[in-house]
Amino acid sequence: MNKLIYLKDVVTLEFERERCKGCGMCLRVCPMGVFARSNGKVDIQNRDACIECGACRQNCPEEAIRVQSGVGCAAAIINSFLGRTDSSCCCTIETKDGGTKSTGCC
Repeated sequence: MNKLIYLKDVVTLEFERERCKGCGMCLRVCPMGVFARSNGKVDIQNRDACIECGACRQNCPEEAIRVQSGVGCAAAIINSFLGRTDSSCCCTIETKDGGTKSTGCC
């Protein structure tokens, strides 16, 4: 079966393998199977599958992962689930006063 990809070579995901202690938390929280374990450590298996949700970064105790969450399709899906009517795209976000503003990502 072919793996789904988000967009080829545009993901903001960065991984510092030397900081990784192999706990595997990123393996458990990543919804897209981006990471794999190899020789007791974790490494990126399918970088282009990353939807930039930020779950791996939030849960990495060694801070070995960096990703700019809120810019990918995960943000659009979350905005849509939350019923945001102006746009489900990541390019606009709702402000506290109910308005919208551009994130500048596009």
